[in-house]
Amino acid sequence: MTTRTLFNGEIRVHYGQLYVDSRPDPDDGPEAGLDECFMGQRAGLCGAAVPGHLFLLTGLHTGVVPLTVELHESEPPLDSGGWEDVVEASFRTASGDTRLIDWDGTALDLGLPAGAYRVRYHCRGMDAAHEADVRSGDEPELDAYLLQFWPAPPVPDRIVRETSGTAAYWHRFASELPPPPTPEEVAEAKRLAREEEERRARELRESAERERWGGRLPSERLRTVGGNVSGMVDLDVELVHAIDAAGPNVQRTIARWAAHRSCEAARLDEVDWIARGLHELDRGLPLSPPLDDEESKWDLLFSDPQVPHTVVTLPDGTPNASRQAMALPAVTDAADPDPLRAALDALFAAAAAHGPGWRDLFAEVRGFAEVRGALPETAQRGETANQPPFRPR
Repeated sequence: MTTRTLFNGEIRVHYGQLYVDSRPDPDDGPEAGLDECFMGQRAGLCGAAVPGHLFLLTGLHTGVVPLTVELHESEPPLDSGGWEDVVEASFRTASGDTRLIDWDGTALDLGLPAGAYRVRYHCRGMDAAHEADVRSGDEPELDAYLLQFWPAPPVPDRIVRETSGTAAYWHRFASELPPPPTPEEVAEAKRLAREEEERRARELRESAERERWGGRLPSERLRTVGGNVSGMVDLDVELVHAIDAAGPNVQRTIARWAAHRSCEAARLDEVDWIARGLHELDRGLPLSPPLDDEESKWDLLFSDPQVPHTVVTLPDGTPNASRQAMALPAVTDAADPDPLRAALDALFAAAAAHGPGWRDLFAEVRGFAEVRGALPETAQRGETANQPPFRPR
């Protein structure tokens, strides 16, 4: 019968533990703690309840112990040569990479082929090692261990030989543990853990979102409106919420107002084709050329001799920006089919065109939005004769 030695030497233990592990991702699956590894077993010393993992116990608490690991073609004869305690368990590899691991996490590839095995764990000198507690590498050997593998289908674990008080303690410990959870219980625990993780992640996202949005969650409209909403939040998050709550009619009016104020700041209202666009905005008409085409409007902005060329320091402190280039988007932004986006984007452009004066501009909008928001619903729809018409400044 062929025997292959997979390891023969000394290995460091702490808390009387060392491990064999073949799981590709030890964090993806059951915890391989002491209790989990021995649940449902009668025998202590070699815990095999966690698939792909062996939890091996030693008499020595801390230090180095001699260990031999062997692979046999079939079940070897029971070696009675001085082995005081012997247990058996079944083990199935979880991958093609099976490692011998000491307490520090140092791993050695055993070269064990993937498959189902029976393991026999032999122990000697456990009581003496337990009493000594600690051993360094240059001190006399106290305990020793032999771990044998051979191909075999799974069968229950068993105590082959029991001699030491240390082994008796661990056998009693294992026998008193509850059975391992069923696959259904494992699945339910994973589901609950996943739900808890998702709940915590959701709370963290909501907390970050609340902080971003001035201490309260935005409406779904604000979440999805796009455009320059993020820039507006940076400038005045309370105003963003107020505009959202004002309703589409007020939003559309604010958008047109912002377009006029933006063009006034950049003196674009004196340019005929831009003045025409503002007139079209006021009457809800489609924008005519060149404002109906992005490339054309920018080409004309920088080539038309009517257009003045001045600079402005932006709200974020960027100096020497073209005031006209900052102001023009307010006109086309105000024509956006979405009234909320039209209002926010046009205001953002107007703020850029006003530069250091953007706070005064927003103070005007705050007053305007509060007055409009306080009107009855019919007034917001423009159905009252007492409502003054919108007149841009």
